[in-house]
Amino acid sequence: MGKIKQLIADHPNIWEFIKFNVLSNCATITNFIIMWLCTGFIFKSFANTPFKFLVFNYADNIESNLGLCGFLSFLVATAAAQTVNFFVQKNLVFKSNAAFEKAVPKYIVLAVVLVLVSAALPAYSQSFFVNIGVSEALAPTLANVLNILVQVVLSYPTMKFWIMPNK
Repeated sequence: MGKIKQLIADHPNIWEFIKFNVLSNCATITNFIIMWLCTGFIFKSFANTPFKFLVFNYADNIESNLGLCGFLSFLVATAAAQTVNFFVQKNLVFKSNAAFEKAVPKYIVLAVVLVLVSAALPAYSQSFFVNIGVSEALAPTLANVLNILVQVVLSYPTMKFWIMPNK
């Protein structure tokens, strides 16, 4: 245990980055639970109602995307997950004393960007991988890995240096 404590003391930025990624799973778990509650119970009556708005298309393949139920569930689950992630990162990872009223609007901007990237990137990157010769069975996994990497590359430095810097 002493070697781990020494490693953490010698490399605090690496330790912070590890905590950032591990504790992001609190938001992922929140997202899964809220999505399950919303699609299974709260918005279930909207499952056959088609919905299209901007880049969101819950009208085609309504059997699998659950229409308005799917959209509302995605929206509520994402909002809940981002709220959990904000507090977890602020208090447990960055231990930031950044003013709440200044940090929240910045975090909302980041969350919107991340949601849009997360909604759009996988389809484009999956097509790219297939076009360069990756098998159709492996392309979705690579697209997901790329999406996760882009999310981390965008969110960690943005949160550390812009949203939650210590004063």
